[in-house]
Amino acid sequence: MSEFKRRWQLQLYRALTWLAQPLLRRKLARRALAEPGYAQAVPERFGFYTQPEPSGSALVWVHAVSLGETRTAAILLKRWREQQPGLRILLTHGTATGRAEGQDLLRDGDIQVWQPWDSRVAVERFLGHFKPSLGVLLETEVWPNLMAVARQRALPVVLINARMSVKSLSQALRLPALALPAYGALAAVYAQTEADAQRLRQLGAPLATVSGNLKFDATPDPLQQTQAARWRESLPWPVLMLASSREGEEAQFLDQLQRLPPSDIRRFQPLIVPRHPQRFDEVQRLIEARGFRVSRRSSWQLGPPNAAALSADVWLGDSLGEMALYYSLSRVALLGGSFAPLGGQNLIEPAACGCPVVMGPHTFNFSQAAEQAQSEGAAVRVHDLAAALDSAGQLLERDQEHLAMAAAGLGFAARHRGAADQTVAGLMRWSQGRG
Repeated sequence: MSEFKRRWQLQLYRALTWLAQPLLRRKLARRALAEPGYAQAVPERFGFYTQPEPSGSALVWVHAVSLGETRTAAILLKRWREQQPGLRILLTHGTATGRAEGQDLLRDGDIQVWQPWDSRVAVERFLGHFKPSLGVLLETEVWPNLMAVARQRALPVVLINARMSVKSLSQALRLPALALPAYGALAAVYAQTEADAQRLRQLGAPLATVSGNLKFDATPDPLQQTQAARWRESLPWPVLMLASSREGEEAQFLDQLQRLPPSDIRRFQPLIVPRHPQRFDEVQRLIEARGFRVSRRSSWQLGPPNAAALSADVWLGDSLGEMALYYSLSRVALLGGSFAPLGGQNLIEPAACGCPVVMGPHTFNFSQAAEQAQSEGAAVRVHDLAAALDSAGQLLERDQEHLAMAAAGLGFAARHRGAADQTVAGLMRWSQGRG
């Protein structure tokens, strides 16, 4: 690519990010109608802050864009604070669910704000105001203006738990004038898998190591598991969950349930747990539109074995932070995001709870974990939701097969731990100026 074309693309991107700011404000206002969190502290997204400039020890900036990345950040920060108790965090997010979840990670001296919009002015205000000594991005969040300003300010930025799908690589290579300088400006990359590492190298990213997936180091909440075990013992039938479902998948699942004879559907209790909380009411309407009675988790109180819950055709998991409860309650989980071309969701968590997984064809966001889970007997892959229900039905009836998959899931989750220690060791070198 000629130098003229490269500079033209960069200038065009910078102009577009500046001009798009009114559109972003309107988008946030629309989203705030369903999720009020999006109306909170909107000026922060453009580099205007009510917090005073920090004093004392320097902040380490950790960016966890959404709910999943924030839960991964919790694993990292727990281990990091054990090794470096005086750590002060500047925590940023891009979504309302991520920000709400991130509040529980804050300690005295920490600061939480929105991720700056990737205009050069907003990024300069953000870094100029908070003056972090190190930037830590989780998984994929590499932005052109962000990285250009960080490099200009000599701020080391490290990408951890990094992943790069074939699709994302192809998209990045279509705009090399933006992607290559951005990835090349990273100080170090800790990749989830060797395949991720190879793709990141093609973008010029400086690979530190293949450290594994931090999600393997998560420990299911033991109180939720104990609660689920009590509920499970009192239920007259096993629970089949559609886990972290995305738009379109609930309708497919309900269509399959409608095709079952009444005697078959009473062999198990369907449970739908949508990925995004703003869709809870929408999914309830989908369930009721098909003539099913629905019971929501938020109405249970002591647990589901009550008359209203047991008389419902479909349960709706409408709570946050209770995935360990849902997985431990369920005999089988159908993996959301994998039955539509969305890349799948985290299948490590159900495995760690001993819940067998049935996944669809689309797991490119977790490709190696999905392949490992399948090869180790913790998951099976099918081509659509109809086949998923058939496969799950067999696991509901075959105790030995179910026990073998549950045990394989526990073993799979345990064998691949260790990414947190390796990542924290690397980050401590950077945070102490020894990167």
